[in-house]
Amino acid sequence: MKKLTLIRHGKSSWEYNVSDRDRPLLERGIKDAYLVASAIEEHTLDAVFSSPANRALHTCSIFLRVFNIPSNQVRVYDELYDFSGEQVLKFIHSLDNKLQNVVIFGHNHAFTSLVNMLGSVTINNVPTAGLVKLKFDVLEWSSVTKGVTEKIMFPKNLKNE
Repeated sequence: MKKLTLIRHGKSSWEYNVSDRDRPLLERGIKDAYLVASAIEEHTLDAVFSSPANRALHTCSIFLRVFNIPSNQVRVYDELYDFSGEQVLKFIHSLDNKLQNVVIFGHNHAFTSLVNMLGSVTINNVPTAGLVKLKFDVLEWSSVTKGVTEKIMFPKNLKNE
């Protein structure tokens, strides 16, 4: 059984004259990331991966802080700075089969595309700081195709509770 959690970066700022990779989180993005991270009950992870974009790394660091996981546990890969989902899917298929429970921090439209392709629930849009957990009844990551959407956590749904 393989479990994959995709977490989209928090709401980012367009105010600064910086490259797309360097855009920071807005205060709302920081708060939403803390909100979702704090709502997660299970923190059992074999590996944490992130896009190199500032907004993805900052979101990742918030989750790691809440989970009490050292920041040196995150591995950053350029191919996760992907908006189509093709590179992220290749990355998933290349994961070490010793890993059972993996988290990836990244971007849309890649994540919305992937959760709809790989999961059992159609989601129109994975919002900023949104989390979708999928499980696959396979032994090898290269065999990941269609799985079951196990958990969906979006900040707006947590604010209404």
